[in-house]
Amino acid sequence: MSHDVRQRPEGSRHSRRSGTRAVAFLTAGALAVPLLAGCGSDEETSSPLAGQDIAPVARDLVADGGSLTWAVDALPETLNTYQADADAGTSRVAQAVLPSMFRLDAGGRPVANPAYLESAKVIETEPRQVVLYKLNQQAVWSDGREIGAADFLAQWRALSGKNSAYWTARNAGYDRIEKIERGDNDLQVRVTFSRPYADWKSLFSPLYPKDVTGSPETFNDGARRRLKTTAGPFKVERVDTAKKDVVLTRNARWWGRPAKLEEIVLHAVSPDKRAAALADGQADLAEIDASDAQRIGLAHRAKGTGTPLQGGGRTSARKLRDWALAHGLDAGRAHQDGEKLTGAITRYLNEQQALRDVEVRKSLEPVYTQLALNGSAGPLTDERVRRAIARALDRTELTRLVLTPLGLPAVPVGSHLALSGQAAYADGSGALGAQDAQEAQALLTEAGWVRGGPLKEEKKNQKAAGPEKSDEDESDGGDDGEYVVGEDDKGHGDTDGKGRPQESADDQESAGRHLAQEGKHGGAPGAYAPKGTAAPAAAPAGPLAKDGKPLALRFVLPSGPGSDTLNSVAERISAMLEQVGIRTTITKVSDESYFKDHIAAGDYDLALYSWPSSAFPATDARPVYAKPLPAADGSLNVEQNYTRVGTDQVDQLFDEAATTLDEDEARGLIRKADSRIWAAAGSIPLYQRPQLVGVRKNLVNAGAFGFQTPVYEDMGFLKKGAKISASPTKG
Repeated sequence: MSHDVRQRPEGSRHSRRSGTRAVAFLTAGALAVPLLAGCGSDEETSSPLAGQDIAPVARDLVADGGSLTWAVDALPETLNTYQADADAGTSRVAQAVLPSMFRLDAGGRPVANPAYLESAKVIETEPRQVVLYKLNQQAVWSDGREIGAADFLAQWRALSGKNSAYWTARNAGYDRIEKIERGDNDLQVRVTFSRPYADWKSLFSPLYPKDVTGSPETFNDGARRRLKTTAGPFKVERVDTAKKDVVLTRNARWWGRPAKLEEIVLHAVSPDKRAAALADGQADLAEIDASDAQRIGLAHRAKGTGTPLQGGGRTSARKLRDWALAHGLDAGRAHQDGEKLTGAITRYLNEQQALRDVEVRKSLEPVYTQLALNGSAGPLTDERVRRAIARALDRTELTRLVLTPLGLPAVPVGSHLALSGQAAYADGSGALGAQDAQEAQALLTEAGWVRGGPLKEEKKNQKAAGPEKSDEDESDGGDDGEYVVGEDDKGHGDTDGKGRPQESADDQESAGRHLAQEGKHGGAPGAYAPKGTAAPAAAPAGPLAKDGKPLALRFVLPSGPGSDTLNSVAERISAMLEQVGIRTTITKVSDESYFKDHIAAGDYDLALYSWPSSAFPATDARPVYAKPLPAADGSLNVEQNYTRVGTDQVDQLFDEAATTLDEDEARGLIRKADSRIWAAAGSIPLYQRPQLVGVRKNLVNAGAFGFQTPVYEDMGFLKKGAKISASPTKG
């Protein structure tokens, strides 16, 4: 599924507001991320490319009671979202059981949460910025105590960074607070800042009770496996490590609209077992990948179709295998002996029958996938080479490759710092320029990379740098999980006049089908040369060279389940780079080592991973694009800037945006910063990631949430006899 700084990579889903920004790596991910608000009247506002898809119905059509089982990647290591090992499961729990002063609407903008706030606004700017929170007078903790200034004060002291005994993953914003006081009454909280802070709406969401944040001991250990005191529509009933469940039940002291569901069970289900869990009732809601979405679609279209088991008699093993492979069974099961294969097909057919009670709800995640270029060593230290790579890419083609087969809008992402629908969004890619192979080649020539120069002899099948690989790291492309794109090119195939492969409608349909198929590794037909696949015509006669070395880059990818889409995108990128004389060696490594040993360690030239967008880019995105600086011990402090490309000007723009209280001015500074990031070409945004959710058909007000924070008290199962109308917000 997905790897997604508190901060981490796309293969496991990690939420993001805990510390720094959460990286999202492989193919999917479920992050609830805050987004930027405010927009000037003189500029056109963008809209989300896809709305949420949650089967919305009025509360009076939702049955009272019932248990919802929600699949998550793993049991949360902690229930404290401000710790480094918090993940998406941690965030799900916090959203359901704790106060958040602000939550996101369907357009991705933070809005005051009326369950906890009557209002929150800046009431003074001189000599200090002061924010006054007026709390809902009904808001109480589950022990009956009012939510108030003491809770705000304790959380500030825990997260300010002044006391190293607190094991916190973030202090951004809290480190700018000078003091917190009670206002005119117990329902008012005055927060005074020592320095202006534009992203003040990011604070106290979630808010923990003072019995968690009041001491290092309770903060560090007390909220890892239990939350005794909560203040949401649900409470934490128990964490069952044996069953891999977090059980949430109705909070009797909740003052808002009562929760429709009796309980929500967050149940750990590995991504490759989601379809089976939906079929056998172990899950009612689960994020899935494209292959599972296709499988659910096939279940709805398969009524009355024949199988090789119908009609009696003995069916040949070959026919069984052919049918199994054609219908999505993995290759391992499809090549079992006849008796075992018959059993596997029978189980598959039973699961398909059960999947007719499940549907796929889809949107786009508030997460985008990028091509990262490591600017710390080798040819990519030269900005001209990085810019050439960016100019060689057809980002629209790459976006269509991923999203068009899923029926989602295929529009390339135009910003590093916001997504369409957010107030800060503007397409800044013009700072770099559109796809242009000739311009890419001119930049490479200017950088000294020319054709026909002498080359030093290279060893083939060389071991990739990094940790020694296990058998799991091996791919179909080579003995060491590595293959050179274009090594055996013959130059066959048609082009579109710009050196790009010309695809027929059949080719495009085949590529779309491939993205939705199961298998260890994916690839778009015609996109790469190994296994005898012909390369596009007009491929260069040889690679570019400089100082006796070819322009060859190592493209590192994850190899685990769910990495098919990234592999297909990488192969298409490699084919585009081959057209301008850049050779790539694709190296596949285990999911476990992908981020830690390669991305974070800087052991790659090219890589694909994802970042969640933020409502507060001046705070959350700064460490991702900050200029790396030498640390006291002589090492390089890159924060979360894993491309190692940064400039003083970008840092200054982030700092100015973070201290500018005028929203229009702050948004303009963010857009300027994005233009400078584009120009430096350390990372190239590609596409917004698809959000595919398998959901029991009668489950309403839940599914693919898009930008919006889920409203947990409205989720539930449709009353008998009630019908779901077409969703007006479905994109």
